[in-house]
Amino acid sequence: MIAKEMQEEVLALARALVAQSSVSGQEGGAAEVLRRDLLSHGFDRAEIDRYGSVVGYLKGKRPGPRVLFDGHIDTVPVVRKNWTHDPYAGEIENGRLYGRGTSDMKGAVAAFAVAACHFAAACGREFAGEIAVAGVVHEECFEGVAARAISAAVKPDVVIIGEASECNVKIGQRGRAEIVVETFGVPAHSANPEKGVNAVYAMCRAVEAIRSLPMEEHPVLGKGILELTDIKSAPNPGASVVPAYCRATFDRRLLVGETRESVLAPIQGYLDLLAAEDPTFRYQVSYAVGEERCYTGRTIRGTRFFPGWLYDESEPFVQSVLRELRAIGQTPRVTQYSFCTNGSHYAGEAGIPTLGIGPSREDLAHTDDEYIELSELYKVTESYGAVLRALLK
Repeated sequence: MIAKEMQEEVLALARALVAQSSVSGQEGGAAEVLRRDLLSHGFDRAEIDRYGSVVGYLKGKRPGPRVLFDGHIDTVPVVRKNWTHDPYAGEIENGRLYGRGTSDMKGAVAAFAVAACHFAAACGREFAGEIAVAGVVHEECFEGVAARAISAAVKPDVVIIGEASECNVKIGQRGRAEIVVETFGVPAHSANPEKGVNAVYAMCRAVEAIRSLPMEEHPVLGKGILELTDIKSAPNPGASVVPAYCRATFDRRLLVGETRESVLAPIQGYLDLLAAEDPTFRYQVSYAVGEERCYTGRTIRGTRFFPGWLYDESEPFVQSVLRELRAIGQTPRVTQYSFCTNGSHYAGEAGIPTLGIGPSREDLAHTDDEYIELSELYKVTESYGAVLRALLK
């Protein structure tokens, strides 16, 4: 267990971060709290990038690898009437810290920030390499998009994602894509539907064809998924009008190795067959594109395709971390995330060796009365110290 002083520091920073409402696009207060804390605890510098993410740097006395700890500081919104604890007060009750972002994932950000400064101080900076810690914005909107700017600046050799893992070691995840299918018809009065082409009927045919697509299965990550999540038609409301447009959104859970082209190709193929059978069937398939305004005034945008990734447990960097964790008495399981993380960029796009180690449970994210067990918060702070010893020898 970490010393009392470290416990107090990590709890104080976690509470200070939780006190700042930081819904995606409004993370400025939390970013400044983190930036000031890093500088006051000995980081060489702490910078805010164009999107508003905070990155702090601690350099060792000898050359070596760069290790990046990644954790997002944006949160989902709060509906206060559903909470019994003030979501921004950082209340402590029965060994739990309550508040929005405690588990997802300001607790982890506080833990790796404190662990990094104590690691550097304890060894007098006699370590090989550099530590970077990042408080990332807009992750709840786009997993990995803001992370691209961070990895371009840091150029990490290894990344540790602090998403909730109950202090287990995550070596992969399925990816995620949002696929948009559009069908186009011809408007007409609904009293004379034969004069038009109903785009919704066309979409019904498209959906049935897409449902029949076989999905591959990975021995570790499980099944790929293609699930209809939304349908909208226009005009809406369509009083007495045959709809001329329909848009459907599909959630696609990706396996390792799947690309933008390989995911869309079979959908395109099935719909091409429908178009060959019926010249009135007109469609388009694409990926959804998101755009949000950052608190810095910049615009962040990204195509909603976030790759899956997976490393083998036998990889040397994985084994090195596991040895150090076991040396301090921890017994982590090696598994994978069930949801998407910024690892989609670091590992999935950039091919940077990446692990996930974080406090708390996955199912506490986005919940009313969100909390983190203090024992988990302190345990993961110790975990991060072990990770640094493993990677910066």
